[in-house]
Amino acid sequence: MRFTSFLFLSAAAALASSAAWGQTEARQIEFTEFDLDNGLHVILHEDHSTPLVAVTVLYHVGSKNERTDRTGMAHFFEHLLFEGSENLARGEFDSYVENAGGILNANTTQDRTFYYELLPSNQLELGLWLESERMLHAKIEQIGIDTQNEVVKEEKRQRYDNQPYGQLLPTTMAMAYTEHPYQWTPIGSMAHLDAADHADFMEFYEIFYVPENATLSIAGDLDVAETRALIEKYFEDIPRGGRDIPRPTVIEPARTAEVRDTIYGKDRLPLVVQAYPIPAQGMPDYYAVDMLNQVLSGGESARLNQRVVENDQLALFCGAFSFGLEDPGLTLGFAMCNMGVDPSQVEAAMNDEVERMKNELISERELQKLKNQIEYGFVTGNQSMAGIAESLANYHTYFGDANLINTEIERYLAITPEDIRAAAQKYYVPEQRVTLYFLHDPNSQP
Repeated sequence: MRFTSFLFLSAAAALASSAAWGQTEARQIEFTEFDLDNGLHVILHEDHSTPLVAVTVLYHVGSKNERTDRTGMAHFFEHLLFEGSENLARGEFDSYVENAGGILNANTTQDRTFYYELLPSNQLELGLWLESERMLHAKIEQIGIDTQNEVVKEEKRQRYDNQPYGQLLPTTMAMAYTEHPYQWTPIGSMAHLDAADHADFMEFYEIFYVPENATLSIAGDLDVAETRALIEKYFEDIPRGGRDIPRPTVIEPARTAEVRDTIYGKDRLPLVVQAYPIPAQGMPDYYAVDMLNQVLSGGESARLNQRVVENDQLALFCGAFSFGLEDPGLTLGFAMCNMGVDPSQVEAAMNDEVERMKNELISERELQKLKNQIEYGFVTGNQSMAGIAESLANYHTYFGDANLINTEIERYLAITPEDIRAAAQKYYVPEQRVTLYFLHDPNSQP
């Protein structure tokens, strides 16, 4: 979204119950894909169930593609590329979509930047024109840079500086990564953005916001042949960028000793955070790790909640989730302690449950519940046109296989209890862990 955030704690919320799965039916997502001569990859999904169309463009650029002295650029461009173009005055991007009865937004992660418009299907051409303007004719002017600089600073204040536990993710990433650019979050450094000059912004735009670094994914009430003709009309004359697109090649070194720290701030209740390194999304072991985390944290009956919250009553909530990324990511475990509870007690209970996962196989009942949750999640993720368009773009960009929208579930369903236990043994290693306590500073101002 224009205000990018990582809802770090809510990301571990439970999936819907398996009973709801019985009311839903999986369906194959049919699609057409092709490349234009300039390298733009196009994916089209035709669905006439509603008179809507989602026009999306995914640029394969996120915070991991930034220079170490210019962090925050990808997220900044998420904002800046709404500033207008040679044929769009400032502020007109939003008004065109809203006047057509649509909505628009964007978001930035460590790995990509994603723009979308959800429009009445008779406004498909409008969406294509707008995105072609963003790709070819964006105005990178100082007035827009100055305006968005203030917007981003306000976002940082709201989402990080003044938000409860707002430093959780930046601090955890900085502790968990010492070499890889995942060590900074997409919001980046305000000092780096202030230091950037117009040439820095132009260089970033000309390197990354080019056809060969983009996927145009459209889903909804469209005719494939007609849409292809419109795409060629608006995009085929956009020239390739022609530069090498930098991708980080650094491999984060394995830790040999646990990293521990205590962070003091305004937050009232203690929070325990643990981070374990895990494989990149799409790697074979990733699926076992992800299922392991759902055993630990997939709802009220999950192991961490039952042990730490319900039985021992040590925390208000406790969970873990996979922070899956294009390069090796993290498992993030967390618990908000009850008033008066020593965080070390909470940490010990969390570690006990992890050790159980290393030593015991999950039951067949747990496995079936887990697979029901996963099936339900895949089905509901493909119920909106925007969700389908985004998934197709993600699968193509990260894995080179858009059809994983239909087949990735098979990788999850093939995981066995033995695979999950092996993943716990391999990746939940205390010596590779980062453990942080976020505690209240009694001298802090309310």
